Amino acid sequence: MTQVLLGEQRYDLVMRYLPQYRATKEAIENIRLLAPSGERVSLAQLCKIEERDGASEVYREENQRYIAIKYSVRGRDLGSAVEESIKKVSAQVQMPRGYHIDWEGEYESEKRAEERLFIVVPLTILLIFLILYAMFRSFKWALLILANVTLAPVGGLLALLVTGTHFSVSSGVGFLALFGVSVQTGVIMLEYINQLRVRGHSIEESATEGAVLRLRPIMMTMLVATFGLLPAALSHAIGSDSQRPFAIVIVGGLISDLLMSIFLLPTLYVWVSRDGDTLPEAEQGFEEAV
Repeated sequence: MTQVLLGEQRYDLVMRYLPQYRATKEAIENIRLLAPSGERVSLAQLCKIEERDGASEVYREENQRYIAIKYSVRGRDLGSAVEESIKKVSAQVQMPRGYHIDWEGEYESEKRAEERLFIVVPLTILLIFLILYAMFRSFKWALLILANVTLAPVGGLLALLVTGTHFSVSSGVGFLALFGVSVQTGVIMLEYINQLRVRGHSIEESATEGAVLRLRPIMMTMLVATFGLLPAALSHAIGSDSQRPFAIVIVGGLISDLLMSIFLLPTLYVWVSRDGDTLPEAEQGFEEAV
């Protein structure tokens, strides 16, 4: 097989014997070849012609033949299963010269998605930090909310562990969505506590009252998203393999984020706050009780 070049155009060229010279085993054996000495010999004199079962089609890609071996993975995550297979095949299988193995399909797509996530996640956290700093004009408050954001995935990881769900690209996207909700709850809590301090309350009183009075709006925000994604998290129907990890991460992360926003964030606030902190201006119409 070769190619014919006509300017910038390329055409594949394949030369084959006429059907009468290749239709039967005997016809192939009688194919005449020209020896270097000028004699004509039959192909049967040079090699042994046999009929054997083989591939019904020969697949080609990039001018090379290839054989596709397909298999599915159950009971474990795709990435670790394929990586273990790569190690075993590399150690136990010796490929002839000119042969090589490529691992493609969903595994290759997963690796590409993971590479993108390694770039997207740090950029997302950096962007969140810049927005928080622009909002509060304080590195301390921005880092405090980021601490709440970085601890929120603990609930998502525990949910994956309890349900026996393996980490995947879908669950990774769920963690990104969880970051946004965690920032929202953290801003609601921190903003309310700072407004209480502006009005003369002490640090401890502001943190305690903020945790008590912001429990209802934060819980409403969490429960709406949790109940909305709970059917997807519990689904085992056809096609749910892609959406279930996403929903499980968010449901588990929201439950843990609720506890962290009510208990952990006010506690951290008391530890890091000082009398000379940067506080926002007092908002008109602010109510200290709901």
